[in-house]
Amino acid sequence: MLLACTPNPAPPPRLTEECVQGVCVKMIAAGAEHTTAITEDGHLYGWGWGRYGNLGLSDRDDRLVPEKVSSVEGEKMVLVACGWRHSVSVSSSGGLYTYGWSKYGQLGHGDFEDHLVPRKIEALKDVSISQIAGGWRHTMAVASDGKLYGWGWNKFGQVGVGDDVDHCSPVEVNFPDEQKIAQVACGWRHTLALTENKNVFSWGRGASGQLGHGEIIDRNTPKMIDALSLDGTACKQLESSNAVPMTAKVWVPPSKRFAIVPEENVSKPGNGTDKHAPEGDAKRMRV
Repeated sequence: MLLACTPNPAPPPRLTEECVQGVCVKMIAAGAEHTTAITEDGHLYGWGWGRYGNLGLSDRDDRLVPEKVSSVEGEKMVLVACGWRHSVSVSSSGGLYTYGWSKYGQLGHGDFEDHLVPRKIEALKDVSISQIAGGWRHTMAVASDGKLYGWGWNKFGQVGVGDDVDHCSPVEVNFPDEQKIAQVACGWRHTLALTENKNVFSWGRGASGQLGHGEIIDRNTPKMIDALSLDGTACKQLESSNAVPMTAKVWVPPSKRFAIVPEENVSKPGNGTDKHAPEGDAKRMRV
């Protein structure tokens, strides 16, 4: 009698080296027209608009697909953030790297020069960075000891160090009772921070009420948002926002109300002037 034999199942296909080393993304960040990513193995990638070196690929060319940044060999990246035209990354050792546009000092290297590859910020070489945030033209970083540093465009006090001068090197931001920072976030022209004490602070541009203090004025140092802070009135129910009474009306020119992309041929570093504001737009009235 003949017995039917079932053939042994075929062995699974052998994984190639390329499959084993496939890209697995750990973190992503988006700027205005460029994108960055970090893989599980610590490699940094960039793609999109690269005119200012904000992709970190040593040139000013655009990339239509992700390309690996090769200039940080030996350093594994764990954090990445994007500003408008610049990028920020942190290595596994806590080192802080920036690259891209730096007309306003937003790279923090002590100059106003663009850098086409990631460069470590020497002013913070002995500081371990645990968190980063990129604004339109400014940058913030939280150290592992809870200190907050800021630099870059500061026309509206968004760096938070008590003035409106652009800073091309990191400056420490002071908080009441030396509170340690747990989280930082950047807007277009303003900044917020959450302390370990569960207090929320904001500073910078406030013309639209984005600072949350019930007013429409700019602030160049951190001020606690009372309604959201443990040391404020956090236990009270938040009330709906009400319009601020206009006790005195002042016309604000478009150049103050809008921050339009400056002309590319303007070479003066620091405190650049925004041009081509739409004159026909509705005038913003403020106290």
